[in-house]
Amino acid sequence: MKTSFVYSSSFDPWYNLALEEYLLNTVQPEEIILYLWQNDHTVVIGKYQNAWKECRCQLLEKDGGKLARRLSGGGAVYHDLGNLNFTFIMDRKLYDLEKQLQVILNAVQKQGIQAEFTGRNDITVEGKKFSGNAFCFLPNAVYHHGTLLINTDMSRLSQYLQVSQEKMQAKSIECNSVQSRVVNLASLQNSITIASMMSNLKESFASLYGGDLTPIQLNNKEEIDKLYNQYSAWEWRYGETPEFDISLSKRFIWGEIDMSLNVDEGRIIEAAVYSDAMDCSIIESLKHLLPGLPYKYDIIQKKIATELSTSNPEIAADINNWLEVVSRGQGYR
Repeated sequence: MKTSFVYSSSFDPWYNLALEEYLLNTVQPEEIILYLWQNDHTVVIGKYQNAWKECRCQLLEKDGGKLARRLSGGGAVYHDLGNLNFTFIMDRKLYDLEKQLQVILNAVQKQGIQAEFTGRNDITVEGKKFSGNAFCFLPNAVYHHGTLLINTDMSRLSQYLQVSQEKMQAKSIECNSVQSRVVNLASLQNSITIASMMSNLKESFASLYGGDLTPIQLNNKEEIDKLYNQYSAWEWRYGETPEFDISLSKRFIWGEIDMSLNVDEGRIIEAAVYSDAMDCSIIESLKHLLPGLPYKYDIIQKKIATELSTSNPEIAADINNWLEVVSRGQGYR
């Protein structure tokens, strides 16, 4: 196994995400990379989230911030220079979530903090989140990335992120502040800094994976620039927001889903699906299988059961059960 290391000295989210994808596309067989990076004054949303719903976009841009959209699923996060981001990028055969998480837990433990992995993607201390994790799977490569709140500006975090009441209730949060459920590591142990956490992560990674932790030389500026243009494009970050005839939304244990449909002469002609689900593949599939179907819930449910159940039967069943309730409420199948 080859272990490699990359640190980005840029604080530009579009560059850092471009570099992350470049590393994902070029990781070698039997190689795992630790990539550390920081963004300044940025909101990063999941691949299938609705930017306008998750972020106060106009306020963010007015204040000089940037909106970025990543390749992975999951929810929106705020990044500043008090936050450190990590990415494990690897040959798919090397993917081992428990081992990857252990790198983080060991690094935090070196600073005297006992943490645990909870829920679908959080690392917490005493029930408060300091790290959210998300994933991107390609046929031959994977990345697992996440945040580490060291000393981030919590007032800005709650200023720019919008959290739905339904999501708050699902997490049993009684107040309306995003701040109530997150914590800076430096507030628990004042010796923790970005520099100390970077050092601990490298040591923990090297201890668990071995190898030489070879620095990667970035020689393909043209390819990274091409990816940068994609990540910085308005179309990628915001997407189209057309008017729809029908909009449905529901929160499940695995995430929230917003489904908007345009219907003409009883047939679905356009569909947009937004979600903070960790599994991007089922959202992608759902978005493509709906156009062309008659707007009849029993037909939609049958299509979902046929096309989606093999890859994720639980999510497919949840969506179909929800559509069953919707169809009864609207009084027709």
